[in-house]
Amino acid sequence: MALSSPPSFHAHHLPPLNPKHHSSTPKLLLLHPPPSFSSSNFPIIRTATTPHTEKWRAQVSFFPAFFKIGTKDANTIKQELLEAIAPLDRGADATPDDQLTVDQIARKLEAVNPTKQPLKSNLLDGKWELIYTTSQSILQTTRPKFLRSTTNYQAINVDTLRAQNMESWPFFNQVTANLTPLNARKVAVQFDTFKILGLIPVKAPGRARGELEITYLDEELRVSRGDKGNLFVLKMVDPSYRVPV
Repeated sequence: MALSSPPSFHAHHLPPLNPKHHSSTPKLLLLHPPPSFSSSNFPIIRTATTPHTEKWRAQVSFFPAFFKIGTKDANTIKQELLEAIAPLDRGADATPDDQLTVDQIARKLEAVNPTKQPLKSNLLDGKWELIYTTSQSILQTTRPKFLRSTTNYQAINVDTLRAQNMESWPFFNQVTANLTPLNARKVAVQFDTFKILGLIPVKAPGRARGELEITYLDEELRVSRGDKGNLFVLKMVDPSYRVPV
């Protein structure tokens, strides 16, 4: 189950430098060459070592370029994901083919996740806006469009292990929850209080629970997956937001 409201409540939710010398090349055992030894012999020794040295230098300079490529790939994938979900009304207008396409892009992004332990990262803290999901209960697709929440938010505070889901117009429903870490990227979710119209508190039943896994996290985008198989893509809107305790 995702970090969303239960179905009964729609608060939504180098190589070594070891050059081989030819047997015909004399070994230099003296600190100074004898008079008969011409300085013209020195280039022979440099020629034997230079290719290896240059190769080593090339390998050293390769690594920074590698990391730059990796970062660029992540940003490129993010842009691809955002472009794919832009026309889908947060997922409400997505066809099965659309959902498959978005899921495949999301998996590519998850493979380059820079935050391996999101529950130990302050990047998770704050208020996130839901920009795509496959959860039909959060999207409220069974309602007429004018009765659907126009925007959904989710807030998480790692230090207090609290979470909150919020709807916007027209109902402004909310629900808060306690989080229990299952590992460094996954939590069990136990909802505790619903707020109807954002005002009327209602205690959540014990069965209102689920799990949420953070599969990608950076300073501006989060991808999560719920225990019912739903995909969630969110963007950061307020890193200072605090969930009510």
